[in-house]
Amino acid sequence: MAASLLTSLKRDPHPQLIHAAAPLRFWHLLSLDAPTVAVVWALAFAWATRVVLEPWVPILLALITWAVYLADRIFDAYFALRAGRLSCLRERHIFHWRHWQALATIAVVASVAALSIIVKLMPIPAREHNSVLAGAALVYFSGVYSGRNLPNVFPFSLMRRRPLAKLHINEFLVGLIFTAAATLPTWSRLIQREEVRRGGSGLWPLALVSAFFVLLAWLNYRAIGRWEAAAAQTRIRAAATGLGLFGLCLTCLIALINARLALLIGCGATSALMLAMLDRYRNRLAPTTLRAAADFVLLVPAVLLIAPIHP
Repeated sequence: MAASLLTSLKRDPHPQLIHAAAPLRFWHLLSLDAPTVAVVWALAFAWATRVVLEPWVPILLALITWAVYLADRIFDAYFALRAGRLSCLRERHIFHWRHWQALATIAVVASVAALSIIVKLMPIPAREHNSVLAGAALVYFSGVYSGRNLPNVFPFSLMRRRPLAKLHINEFLVGLIFTAAATLPTWSRLIQREEVRRGGSGLWPLALVSAFFVLLAWLNYRAIGRWEAAAAQTRIRAAATGLGLFGLCLTCLIALINARLALLIGCGATSALMLAMLDRYRNRLAPTTLRAAADFVLLVPAVLLIAPIHP
């Protein structure tokens, strides 16, 4: 029964809409979108603060993020199928369930590789700092999947039947945890610098930029949730435009203090405005294309890493 329904869901119900190219589509279906964004943000924050990250840092971040998202989407598909809520499944869930054995193996291998890096290469003080974030994430995800009796369990409990205020809190926590994981390597190294120990007054611009990216991650997650819920009035366009314009104002302010941080937040503002554009034309894009594009626009900070910019 479930297999036949999955087969029917696999057929394209939107042949008239714009579909993403195969590389972008499989980048999303293989859960490589979140690890890519996390690594790009981590390297961009390091670039903006002139912090040198060891090669193992982005590798570790990518492995952990990939393993988490693979497991998350496999569990999503499993709980939805068990509850018979196939209407909640998206193409990424179908893909993960069809290939769950291979993808689960990849998640385990990635987890073991990440653990090896932590044991062999990560300094003990860094382990202590990261353990706090890991503990917070573990508690949060445990809370999400403790309600397995609910029929529509989805990533970070977005689709669970909770009060609206609780849903907003969940969405914000997603942005906070994701951004914290991407920026923690930079923060931990900055705090160890001698000039920071003597006062740390120069950290407020970075804190402001970090807070902006938390809002950007929240907006990305919020937009995807509203689009997949087929909400007629998403209000995403207004929120994304407001955040983008706010980011541009911050860019002008921070440019007087730190040109690199200004460029970074300018990239974040551009991502927010691109989310507004996606919301404007969301009805012309296939669901998987729209979902992949929502993460793809978060890669604007990659320009800082590949362009010869040396302010």
